[in-house]
Amino acid sequence: MADTAQIGIVAIGRNEGERLIRCLASMPLGMPVVYVDSASTDGSQAAAESAGAIVLALDMARPFTAARARAEGVAMLFDRFPDTDFVMFIDGDCEMEPGWLDAGADFLSTHPDFAAVCGRRRERHPEASFYNALADLEWDTPVGEAEACGGDSMMRADAYRQAGGFDPRIIAGEEPELCSRLRKANWRVMRLDAPMTIHDAATFHFSQWWNRGVRSGFGYAQTWRATRSGGSGLYARELARAVVWAGVLPLVSIVAAVVVHPAAILLWPVLSLLQLIRLGAKWGMRRAVLTVTMRYAELLGALRYGGRLASGSPGGTITYK
Repeated sequence: MADTAQIGIVAIGRNEGERLIRCLASMPLGMPVVYVDSASTDGSQAAAESAGAIVLALDMARPFTAARARAEGVAMLFDRFPDTDFVMFIDGDCEMEPGWLDAGADFLSTHPDFAAVCGRRRERHPEASFYNALADLEWDTPVGEAEACGGDSMMRADAYRQAGGFDPRIIAGEEPELCSRLRKANWRVMRLDAPMTIHDAATFHFSQWWNRGVRSGFGYAQTWRATRSGGSGLYARELARAVVWAGVLPLVSIVAAVVVHPAAILLWPVLSLLQLIRLGAKWGMRRAVLTVTMRYAELLGALRYGGRLASGSPGGTITYK
């Protein structure tokens, strides 16, 4: 680690139990840690205090988002430790990999044009469920310069301040939204080939997977709207896939069946089946089925965002655990 770098850690969580204890235990002794708690009822705040963290309990009278938790955590970190150079963000259900803080800080110290760096997040128990295994594959993003990082990442404090930090109104997808603003300000984002964190998805039921997709779709729509002038290409592409496969294709099939010929209704199932076959040959049929199904959940989430926006109250939170 660069000798002069001052690193602070911001962890967020709600009722993470043993996972939070593992998270805090993985952090170096003496390093500033702010834990932001969202109305836990499992003793998380006391556990964090015992581990030496500065605990910030969010005022739940205001709308809660993970972005708000991170933003308020950073504000407290900067207030208590104004000389902080780099901020490591981590979710309370994750554990820091040994050596990651050194790897992240060394990279940012030697690459002054990069604002954020992340590494490989992996699942703790990918064998426990197929949903966990899919999450582990999802975390394995390409190595090299990236459009965005995820919930676990290290950011340069000056770049974070310059970009204005996390937007607390963003319900899901706050990281790509912030990274979009960073890149517009000519900062860069890197994904290193280095172990970073161990995540515990604990996803065992289809309903959890479905709700995760709804949350993702909500985030795609909200983040696309927030960044459409300069962009989050990452979320724009995901939103487009959901809209086309789960929305446009069925709608076109139905309209064509009414206007042209009843047989046109087969366009939707036939093209969906061909997509399943294509993805199944690439990934296996079970993953293909869940991927195609996820598009409908994502479209539902995007429509939910549109509905909230139209009603004038796009705030709130969406959870899947």
